[in-house]
Order: sequence, then C-alpha cells, then structure tokens
Amino acid sequence: MNEYEKAERRAAKRKRAVKTITIILLSVWALIVLFPFYWMVLSSIKSYGSYNSERIPKFIAEAPTLQNYISAFTEVPLAKYFLNTLVFTVITTALMLIVTVLAAFAFARLDFKGKNVVFALFLALMMIPNELVIITNFQTITNMGLRNTFHGLVLPSVTSVFYIYLLKENFENIPDELYKAAKVDGTSDMKYLLKVMLPISRPTIITITILKVIECWNSYVWPRLITDDKARFLVSNGIQEIRENGFGRENIPAMMAAVVVISVPLIILFFIFRKKIMEGVARGGTKG
Repeated sequence: MNEYEKAERRAAKRKRAVKTITIILLSVWALIVLFPFYWMVLSSIKSYGSYNSERIPKFIAEAPTLQNYISAFTEVPLAKYFLNTLVFTVITTALMLIVTVLAAFAFARLDFKGKNVVFALFLALMMIPNELVIITNFQTITNMGLRNTFHGLVLPSVTSVFYIYLLKENFENIPDELYKAAKVDGTSDMKYLLKVMLPISRPTIITITILKVIECWNSYVWPRLITDDKARFLVSNGIQEIRENGFGRENIPAMMAAVVVISVPLIILFFIFRKKIMEGVARGGTKG
C-alpha cells in the first residue's frame, strides 16, 4: 500500500469519526430538546392520584388515562379559547399579509422621493425594544377606547418590519425585465403584483404566513395586557386562567393535557410546512 492510499484511508477514518461524533452530539441535543415535550405528554396521561403519589417521578405511565383531556374541555372553556384564538389568528394574519405585500412591493418596485430614507427609518424600528412598543401601543389603544375589544387585540399585530424586509428582498430578486415588459404591455402595478410577483414569491409568502400564525397562536403579553374580559381570552391566556381558577395549581396532569391540546395544532403545522419555511427563509435572504 502506497502513501497516497494510506492518506486516503486516514482521511476516510477521520471523516467517519467526525460524522459519528456529530450524529452522537445531535442525538443528545435532540433528546435534551424533546424531553420536555415527552414529559408534558407523559404527565397528561397520568391520573391525578397517580401523579401525586410518585415520590420519584416515573418515565412511563403505568395506568394511562384520557380523563385529563376530557376535563380540559368540560371543566374549563378551552373550546371558547380555541375559537377566539382561531378568529384572532385568521383575521390578523390576513390583514398582515395585505399590509406586508403592499409595503414590500412599494419599497421594492415603486420609485418615490425619499424611499431609501423611509425604508432606513422603517428598519430602525427593529432596534426598539418590544417592551417600549407595547407601552406605546397600550396607551394608543386605551386612548382610542379599544380596550377589551377584538379590534384592540388585532390592530397592533397587523404589520411587521421583519416580514416586510424579508418579502422586499424576495421581490427584488425578480428580474427588472419582467416588470418593464409588463409595463410595456400596459399591465398595472397591482395586476403585475398579483399575477407575477406573488406566484414567484409563493415560498416566502407561505413562510411569512406560517410564522405569523405561530406568532398569533403563542401571543400572550399583549392579549393579557389589553383585555381582562375572559370572553376574549386566547389559548395562551386561557392556560393562565385555567391554572388560577380552573383545575387549580395542584392538578398538574390536567394542566399538561390542556397544554398538549393547545400545542398540537402548531406542531402539525410545522411538520407539514417545515420545508416551505426553510425554502422561504433561504430565498428571502439570498440576492442575485
């Protein structure tokens, strides 16, 4: 065996060793990340008595039960919280898409005085801490008399600087020749946006939609701040209400069942569209 073959074998061994170590580290990290979800599901199928009788937590359920899931819908208005969240998510996401698409198109394709300055100031809003924005939004909504209203919940969430920036970058990747050809044919800007730009940018649109749905579904601070009316609580706020006035602080299995029910839609959504999310983010961050 010559020196070249020996070097090749050593390189192959190093490559296999690195790959093995990488797989082991990723597997350990996956277990660490997924363990809380496993524990949540495990706790949700244990009875109240069985859970409280465990001096040392057990990693399996000896007598699994679905009673906690039944209680999640019968003892507290979880279905009402679901409906509120669904309506809030659909309306907010739809309005956000309209605002984001139009703003991104204006910054990417239209020419108007001070566009670059306006966009720079727009991006500067991303530097402002969310806590300061929440305080300003709270004062504005309160002064408008929209506390404890559905409009007050929705309005502050219908725009996003990051989503506009992401879609603008994607729009700018579309060749200018298409826009010029469309204008020569007498196509209006709105028709060009709907017929050309949106179909080409579909992966990014899907990504923005999914991310906004997740954001709305997990929204907690703003809904909790702007309304104390239980009839308008979202699922995230409903969990806190359940903990305080529903099952009680000590009924952990029932609480975990409610959390599982709330988490499942987002988990399913992510697994269905995970490739679209990755593709949209990649397209939005690549120019040329």
